[in-house]
Amino acid sequence: MHIYVKGIEDERLVRPLSLIADLFFEESVLSTDKAEGADLIIAIEKQSSSSAKMTLAAVLEAKTDGKLYEASYETELNEQLDEKALFKQIKNAYLYVFLKVLEEYTGIVQKWGLLTGVRPTKLWHQYRKQGVEPAEAKKRLKEQYSISEEKLDLLEQIVNHQLEAIPDLYDLKKEISIYIGIPYCPTKCAYCTFPAYAINGRQGNVESFLGGLHHEMREMGQWLKEKNVKITTIYFGGGTPTSISAQEMDMLYEELYQSFPDVENVREITVEAGRPDTITEEKIEVMKKWNIDRISINPQSYTQETLKAIGRHHTVEETIDKYLLAKECGMDNINMDLIIGLPGEGVPEFKHSLDETEKLMPESLTVHTLSFKRASEMTRNRTRYKVAGRDEVEKMMQEAQSWTESHGYHPYYLYRQKNILGNLENVGYAKKGMDSLYNILIMEEQQTILGLGCGAASKFVHPTTGKITHFANPKDPKSYNDGYEHYTRKKIDILEETLFS
Repeated sequence: MHIYVKGIEDERLVRPLSLIADLFFEESVLSTDKAEGADLIIAIEKQSSSSAKMTLAAVLEAKTDGKLYEASYETELNEQLDEKALFKQIKNAYLYVFLKVLEEYTGIVQKWGLLTGVRPTKLWHQYRKQGVEPAEAKKRLKEQYSISEEKLDLLEQIVNHQLEAIPDLYDLKKEISIYIGIPYCPTKCAYCTFPAYAINGRQGNVESFLGGLHHEMREMGQWLKEKNVKITTIYFGGGTPTSISAQEMDMLYEELYQSFPDVENVREITVEAGRPDTITEEKIEVMKKWNIDRISINPQSYTQETLKAIGRHHTVEETIDKYLLAKECGMDNINMDLIIGLPGEGVPEFKHSLDETEKLMPESLTVHTLSFKRASEMTRNRTRYKVAGRDEVEKMMQEAQSWTESHGYHPYYLYRQKNILGNLENVGYAKKGMDSLYNILIMEEQQTILGLGCGAASKFVHPTTGKITHFANPKDPKSYNDGYEHYTRKKIDILEETLFS
């Protein structure tokens, strides 16, 4: 779909307008200087503009039938804002009228409105910290971003549950959480873009990687002890951290306790045991030995044909067996993931997955919506994978919402991704008291997340200004092995500057 937009004088508007166009059309090209060959011509005109008010009108002409579609938007401009904040207001006005005229043309209502970012809950937290009442927060978000009542209610629920789970959420800026990336899996799933390498045949590589990781943990732990910095949560992700051997896991957790300060009082330690084919009784016993209090065992789907299609080599029965094994061994905080919109699946298959989940009733259930990530095998070969349309994907999400509510789960974190089916969201649901604290902290960006290991991304949050500095370790084990000492030193320097400047 080629869209020509007339009346755009500021180049900074082109990319955000393109992101809005992508919500409606799978393949869109937006131009502001070339009308030739355009399928849609959208003219945006300032009808009035003063220092205090802006009114925009948009007219869309469809080349196929010559029909015209119209939308308008008026907003109050805050003269007290600095240049950057004022531009944001103006940008949102253009995006709003652009969104509305595309909704008129397509008949598709975007329930998230203008929002194309990952963390919509951060908007609600901003109002909460300012003392804005929920009704007023909803009013402002609806007026500024055209978010639907349904999604606004969801945001309110989630923020309330987050503050119930972490009452001091806004006061943790001087503490940190730690993410430890283990970049190995039994096989790589078709939808995956995480650092994940098939572990078979890479044993020497694994040993070298773990040597570097142990070094990072020792050096970082020493710095944290010297600076008296507390750790809130620790999360082992990847890849699949349970791909390594039980002995390697045991040594890694021993290093954790020896290197880091006061691990006994860390609020939560999670290990992603996501692939059932990596779980053994011996590995569960190792985790229990080191007081790992939360794990994930992820079915993704309870339809065997789907698992085969996406490259997961475990069986449905194995998922159930490993979950029951973990329970028998005393694991009492287990998360399970399901994915909406996997190839070949519709409402009946997703309802079947929910029915199977009901037999297990894990402490938390994370419902992802399939996203066509740029580097995944599924995206590179998209024609091979038939997925559900927007309406059916939305019905599956509604099934998830109804099922979790009726079974005593509440939504506690949410994030969104580019190219997500139906422009929907990923939502974590939990039983009371079983919310993942790390998931809340990573999404709401209220404190520094220190990433160790392969592909681990660090987010350094300044405790006063809130400014975020990003730093990522290499994704492939060889590059990590070649430079882990440098990356360790670099992160310590950024920590010094962020927390103690």
